[in-house]
Amino acid sequence: MEERVYHVGVAGASSLAGKDLHEELGQSVLAAADVRLLDHEELAGTLEATEDEMSFIQKIDADAFDGLDLVFFVGTAAQTSETWGFAKKAGVGIVDLSYAMEDQPETVVLGPWVEQVLAAKGTGAALSLSTVAVIAAHPGALMLSLVAARAGKNLPLKSLAAVVYEPASQMGKEAMDELHQQTLNLLSFQSLPKEQYDAQVAFNLLPVFGDGAVQRLSITENRIRKHFARLAAGRLPEPALQIVHAPVFHGYVISVLLEFAKPVEMALLERALEGEHVEVLLGDAEPPSNVSAAGRKEILVRLPEDSGAPVSRVWLWLAADNLKLAAQNAIACAVELEKLRPQGKVQ
Repeated sequence: MEERVYHVGVAGASSLAGKDLHEELGQSVLAAADVRLLDHEELAGTLEATEDEMSFIQKIDADAFDGLDLVFFVGTAAQTSETWGFAKKAGVGIVDLSYAMEDQPETVVLGPWVEQVLAAKGTGAALSLSTVAVIAAHPGALMLSLVAARAGKNLPLKSLAAVVYEPASQMGKEAMDELHQQTLNLLSFQSLPKEQYDAQVAFNLLPVFGDGAVQRLSITENRIRKHFARLAAGRLPEPALQIVHAPVFHGYVISVLLEFAKPVEMALLERALEGEHVEVLLGDAEPPSNVSAAGRKEILVRLPEDSGAPVSRVWLWLAADNLKLAAQNAIACAVELEKLRPQGKVQ
């Protein structure tokens, strides 16, 4: 019997997230898929390269989604808002990485890896034939919820708190370009461009941007909280969060405090955290960083050195490639969404 070839669209293919997703698709369970790259009209006809091939970008319009099984929206929220209706009308399965659809009815925030761990504690949000779109969980929420789910599966997790260090790449190419230009201008004693941040972000840590900023850290914080809550579905303690913009181009770093109802042995915590998608590094190993995580598929987790005594509280240091993590999670979401299609057309 001939194996089915999926037809997959990447809407916003020229974006940072789009480029990573296109590359990751070629190394995934959807590697054999026919991939259609889509973007704004002015980008139509341009070439996008991956390791194995060159592909032309096609214009997004009302006909762009015809014949597709799935489409990943990875451009701006504004671009997605303008075009997702075409995909819905064409009966295409939608995975949204732009978060434009997260407040639409009949959408589900999904992190399949987290659900696999938490399934024994009850069912979270489920897909159905009425699901309009899957919202791929924010990478910060995914990192926190997966680590918390692993830690709390067999250990008495009581609470967690986290400081999330946001990279420029999570906010898009324009934000990265402004950080780059600010860095150059500061070193040459020139005035700083501030269209994106309305603040100095180069060589600076900030919990909030200027009033005129295009970007908003409060939006990121609210999204991480909301996505964590939807993934946890009451099965994990609600985290206390602080979001900080770090003057780095790429890669999330998160400092996490876990508190347990009773002391636990560090060896047990290490075994609980280790597994698929997570690599645990012990105290004497090179610590995870946004640099060491670049290009890695795993969430890197550092545990402090084991003193031999059980602990009630422990700080973890997490790092991950935010774009690669988002791409992997989106593909896992697509696989879950496609499981519905033999039973009926996704609405």
